[in-house]
Amino acid sequence: MTEVSDREPPRRRVPGPARPVRPDARRRPNPGAHPPRRPAPARGPAPSTIRLGSPRPRLRMVGLALTLVVLAFVVRLVQVQAVDASAYAAKADLNRYVGRTLAAVRGEITDRNGVELASSVDAYDITADPTLFTPEATRTPDAPEQAAALLAPILGQDSASVAQKLRTPHTRYVLLAHRQTPQVWNQIKDLRNTLAAKARTDRGTANVLAGVLAEPTSKRVYPNGDLAAGILGWVNADGKGGGGIEQQLNKELAGKDGKIRYAQSGGRLVPTAGSTETPAVAGSDVELTIDRDIQWAAQSAITDQVRKSGADRGYVVVQDTRTGQILAMANSPGFDPNDLSGANAAALGNAALQDAYEPGSTAKVMSMAAVLQENVATPMTHVTVPNRLHRGDRLFQDDVDHGTWYLTLNGVLAKSSNIGTILATGQLGRTQAEANGTLYSYLRKFGIGRPTGLGFPGETNGILAPPGKWSTSQQYTIPFGQGMSINAVQAASVYSTVANGGVRVEPTLVRGTKGPDGRFTPAPKPATTRVVSDKTAKTLAQMLESVVDDEQGTGVKARIPGYRVAGKTGTANRVDPATGKYRGYTSSFAGFAPADNPRVTVYCAIQNATKGSYFGGQICGPIFKQVMEFALKTLQVPPTGAGAANLPVTFTP
Repeated sequence: MTEVSDREPPRRRVPGPARPVRPDARRRPNPGAHPPRRPAPARGPAPSTIRLGSPRPRLRMVGLALTLVVLAFVVRLVQVQAVDASAYAAKADLNRYVGRTLAAVRGEITDRNGVELASSVDAYDITADPTLFTPEATRTPDAPEQAAALLAPILGQDSASVAQKLRTPHTRYVLLAHRQTPQVWNQIKDLRNTLAAKARTDRGTANVLAGVLAEPTSKRVYPNGDLAAGILGWVNADGKGGGGIEQQLNKELAGKDGKIRYAQSGGRLVPTAGSTETPAVAGSDVELTIDRDIQWAAQSAITDQVRKSGADRGYVVVQDTRTGQILAMANSPGFDPNDLSGANAAALGNAALQDAYEPGSTAKVMSMAAVLQENVATPMTHVTVPNRLHRGDRLFQDDVDHGTWYLTLNGVLAKSSNIGTILATGQLGRTQAEANGTLYSYLRKFGIGRPTGLGFPGETNGILAPPGKWSTSQQYTIPFGQGMSINAVQAASVYSTVANGGVRVEPTLVRGTKGPDGRFTPAPKPATTRVVSDKTAKTLAQMLESVVDDEQGTGVKARIPGYRVAGKTGTANRVDPATGKYRGYTSSFAGFAPADNPRVTVYCAIQNATKGSYFGGQICGPIFKQVMEFALKTLQVPPTGAGAANLPVTFTP
């Protein structure tokens, strides 16, 4: 049954006529109207609630991890900066800082007029950093070999040895080549720059020369080649004097090296506060007593004659008779100190000071000096000279076979008679032993058997035994220059002593030194010794003139037009250094000019001439003349005005 509701049914709304809507009607809300109702969502069963977990445990774990990481960094930082700071700093310095020596510029050597004989020019030590040649640094497994192949031809070395240096472990410095010219370094540098440019454009190409460096230094050069090489010496690979003045005065010439410590990166200098430098102090310049032009004249003359005579060697010494200064000291054969690789080992050194040999008749002037000074004879004393003379266990003769000569003492010297000299010196004592002792004392005062005073490296004192040890033959051979030994400078000094009025002035080779401050310090004055009186010396000079001026003299080839010349020839049996036995001859000539007012002494000796004449007057007399003429003109010595003494050579029995 249908239930009837007592409520009124709702009224149905009848729509009215449509009204026009204004354009802005939609944008204007009706204040009195209620907002339209949204349809209620369909109801269904209530969804279940999702709850998020708490983030705190995760944050704690992340915080703990970060704390541990930071703590590890802190501990490491404390270890590096506090506990092991010094060790790490040392390692850093070892890898970063490089120290090297700053070579001092070696002083120059000049002649007496300031002409350069030895000097130093710019050069480079070619070095390398082996750590820059490793596979890691170059990305090339054979970088040392590639670099060596490029460097070896430039440096003139074997590529294998260069590669071995570039592979040196545990170092950042190796020396590849010492004292190379700027041209060599420029060639290497250009090649390195070319490889660097190629490496920048081609990433696959490595610059295998990036680790090659150069350190500025200096190189010794001798602008005159072999001129005066025996005096100058040379500088060895370590930069020290290896002979001659370079060795004798190495300390003064070398100066004092400095030091530098600098940071480097990639083979380049990095200016930093940690770099330190101690500057080098340049060496002093050395001024010698020699005259370059006179040295050239002497060296040219002796070289030509040694070649013509087929001799083993020869020497010429030129000395200022007044000061004892050596104006020239020439040797032949010589050597070029710029290139020792081509030098003959036997020619190295200074033979004029290092060779000891028997002088022969040039030593007779000392015997005559003793006879005159002891007043046992005069230049006019008559001496009868037989063809042979028996003394001791020997039979003596002169260099030429002759009948009985009737000579004055002056003639004994002029004709260089061995027998006459034995007879004259026999008057020096009541017995032969006493005569020997007297002669020995004069030989020593002339400087025989003792240092010259030059202090030159390798210099020989010669050989002169005490008279008590003279053999039977030496008692009679020493007076004419056999049985004792001298060097060429000693021989020249004997004649300079006679020329200087009987006063021996020690030979000198160095005039002084000039320090880096430009101040010149003269060499100490040489020692002087009175050997014979001025009267004896002048008499000897007149007797020596007869050797050159008299037609019977042995030194006529030494005459110089316009000048009075005093001199003496010598031809001695020579001891062969290889066998210790007599073989060949020592040919010599010694003298000074002008004889009446001496200024220059010249001594020449040639060892073992094998071509042409071997007599001293024949092969050394012309050398004396050539060198003496040049020296007199160079020093502007005027010609002699007075005539010669013309002492008699013979007498009529």
